[in-house]
Order: sequence, then structure tokens, then C-alpha cells
Amino acid sequence: MGEPIIDVSDLVRRFGATTALASVSLSLPRGAVYGLVGANGAGKTTLIRHLLGLLRAESGSVRVFGLDPVADPVGVLSRIGYLSEENDLPGWMRVDELVRYSRAFYPAWDDAYAEDLRLAFALQLTARIKDLSRGQKARAGLLIALAHRPELLVLDEPSSGLDPIVRKDILGAVIRTIADEGRTVLFSSHLLEEVEQVADHVTMIDQGRVVLSAPLDAIMQSHRSLDEAFLAYVGRQAPTGADA
Repeated sequence: MGEPIIDVSDLVRRFGATTALASVSLSLPRGAVYGLVGANGAGKTTLIRHLLGLLRAESGSVRVFGLDPVADPVGVLSRIGYLSEENDLPGWMRVDELVRYSRAFYPAWDDAYAEDLRLAFALQLTARIKDLSRGQKARAGLLIALAHRPELLVLDEPSSGLDPIVRKDILGAVIRTIADEGRTVLFSSHLLEEVEQVADHVTMIDQGRVVLSAPLDAIMQSHRSLDEAFLAYVGRQAPTGADA
């Protein structure tokens, strides 16, 4: 399988008296869709922030592409596409300005692919980001995350609060297309039904601990659904979109 694209070993992170990550270890090979599931506050975003080099490990190690994302942020981030629930795009920019601005950060930016994505997502070049709907902003963020054809696409609760059509865009076309091209997707969500539709492998995290990490097929052999597996390993029902 070669070197894993993500390799986390005994990662610990505390915020005051709260342990956000408790000796988390995770090794993810290239070329698959990895679902990272758990309730809000379970530690998913904290783990992702370490992968992006935004947080430094208190103990343990984090490697992405074999590199330390804190010590070599350019080497790591230039190869990652990232979209989060917040999706903080500059509202004053137009879509075409956002594309030109973002292009400068990625040596591998593909103008033709960016334009294909813009057309597929029905984004007008002259539209201001602040005037876009939430779904359109998600599509704009996805365009920026994908146009440099990243080796690793990180989606942190990307479909939270979005309508089903936009969620289908993200979950169906985007995730599977990326994986089918041999690239890797880390997809964080509290919506287990969505993860079940697209993931090859599922890592379940609860109160900062990995309680299950296995291929989806193996999980489904012993459970009727991810919801059932969540109940078995976490000890409570999985959250829904309304209460997470």
C-alpha cells in the first residue's frame, strides 16, 4: 500500500481541563473515501485542525504525506483541498476575483478544470460572494478546494445546513469522482446516513477517542447500519441534523 497519506500516532490535545483528543492513532492509505463520524464536540474538527497544521500536537505525532504539517505548512497545504461548514469566503469578492486570488496559492491550479467546475455549479463570474445563497457559497468553496486537483480533499461537515440537492452534489459527484481518480477524501460528518452512502472506511470518534476504525463493508457485516454501529460502540443514538 505504500506510505499512508495520513499517519497520526498517540495524538493528545487538551483545552484547559478538557481533553479534546486522547491518544488518537490513525493510519489512512491513499485512494479511498474515509468517513470521520461522531457527534459535534467529539473531536473531529480538532483532529482535522492538526492535519492542517493549525494546531500543534501536545504529544504524539501527525504526518500528512509523510510531512509534519506544522513544520512544513506549504508542503502540506499546497496538496490539500479543504472545505468546512463555516466556509469563510471573502464576501466582498466576486466569483472571478475569488478564482484569481486562490489560483496564486496553488502551483498545480488547473484553469480549465476550475471553469468546468464553475459551469457545473452554475456560478456567475460577476456574482458577489456575499450575495450567494448558502448552497452557492458551498459550491464556490468546493470549486476552490478542487481546482488544483488536490491529492487529499478534506471536508469538515461540508453539508451541514445545506439543502438535499447541494448535499447530493458534494456526496455523489465530488467525493466519488475524486476517489475514482486515485486521490483521497477525508469526510467528516455527524450525518451517518450520508457517510454510509459514500465511505470506503469509517473512523468513529467519541469524547476524543477513536472507538472504531474499520472498512465500511466489515462494519456492515455485523450491523444493519452505521446508526446501529454507533449505538453499539458509543452507547447512545447517533445525532440527527436537528440535534447535533
